[in-house]
Amino acid sequence: MNKADAKNLLLEEMEEAFYRKDVEYFKALLKHEDFDIRARAVCILVEIAEGEDAVEPICDVLLNDPNALVRHEAAFSLGQMGYAKAVDALISAMLKDDSPFVRHEAAIALGVIGSESARRALIQALNDESKEVRESAEIALVNLDYLAYSRQKGSSSVNSRFARLTGG
Repeated sequence: MNKADAKNLLLEEMEEAFYRKDVEYFKALLKHEDFDIRARAVCILVEIAEGEDAVEPICDVLLNDPNALVRHEAAFSLGQMGYAKAVDALISAMLKDDSPFVRHEAAIALGVIGSESARRALIQALNDESKEVRESAEIALVNLDYLAYSRQKGSSSVNSRFARLTGG
């Protein structure tokens, strides 16, 4: 069997596991040798995991995967999940990852999550060597300010879909 056929069979298996909502199957794929499979597993876990079940394994991917694209997908996914449990890992990635692509996405994810505990680190990221990271930190800080403003007003928009979508 050639490589393309083998990958197609694996993708077919993944599709079946997706419809079964087999979270453990996709957690195991986070260690697969193929970066494409790991990135897909991260994205699928966001859709099928219940509650915070996938946050820790995706944080591990964010901090330890050798591929910047996979780490980027992990940062994006953690932002979409929206759990404060991911904030520490996202801060670490934003401040320490070698890839500006990952640092940028971690900053955006922090803005989407909207945790005030990220403010100091986001301010620090305003001095990042990468323009994209600096701009992403600025966007995230604006979202934190908006969420604080909304809370002060007693607005129902706090953590609303709008606030989450405009976080970056």
